[in-house]
Amino acid sequence: MRMLDEQYTRTPFYGLPKMTECLKREGCCVNHKMVSRLMKLMGLEAIYPKRNLSKPLKEHKKYPCLLRDISIVRPDHVWCADITYIRLSQGFIYLVAVMDWHSRYVLSWEISTTLDKEFCIKALECALHLSKPEIFNTDQGSQFTSDDFTGLLESMGIKISMDGRGRALDNIFVERLWRSVKYEEVYLHSYNTVKEAKAGLARYFQFYNTERLHQSLDYKTPSEVYFGNRTELKPRQNVLHLNQPCFLS
Repeated sequence: MRMLDEQYTRTPFYGLPKMTECLKREGCCVNHKMVSRLMKLMGLEAIYPKRNLSKPLKEHKKYPCLLRDISIVRPDHVWCADITYIRLSQGFIYLVAVMDWHSRYVLSWEISTTLDKEFCIKALECALHLSKPEIFNTDQGSQFTSDDFTGLLESMGIKISMDGRGRALDNIFVERLWRSVKYEEVYLHSYNTVKEAKAGLARYFQFYNTERLHQSLDYKTPSEVYFGNRTELKPRQNVLHLNQPCFLS
């Protein structure tokens, strides 16, 4: 699973046969059935370059994608959210983040040992304490299509946008965030416990928001671009506690 995670992050476009062959080249005694089972357990999709950590439910309402041919030129125009897999030495957890698309600023994040909707709703509520977007974009996973999640957005007058199935590029900025999180933090450390993962991710998101320079942002930090000179929004001091992953800075 550890090697699958690294390979998938490098080559998310590889299907099951190529994934199996990659592991064999690394000396693993595996077949396609084992790789298929592990990828399903980890929530990795073997066909599209998109994590399949969240699957839609037929009874949940789906919303159209509102991001076609629009220019996103200001903070709080579009927020997005997604879920990824985070490995531990023994086992794994799931990470959800809410990000401002224009500035790449991570407004909040949460972790969970299960793919329930509650940790996604908690991350959304935390982000909405800071501000609110005009449009909120997600995939069609059941966590994001649940009535509790969409109802909270609609109650605040926020337009809901959802990617087409298998379209990783619809949410490309949060996909880039996951790549950065894994290569710059997760793969450099071996988390033994959930508590260690919380602490490591907290340090990284603090660095990502306030210190990491982005070439696409003219070498500014996400925090500098998101807050800018807006007087109505002030960065809060780091109020993160290990038992409260929701992050604002």
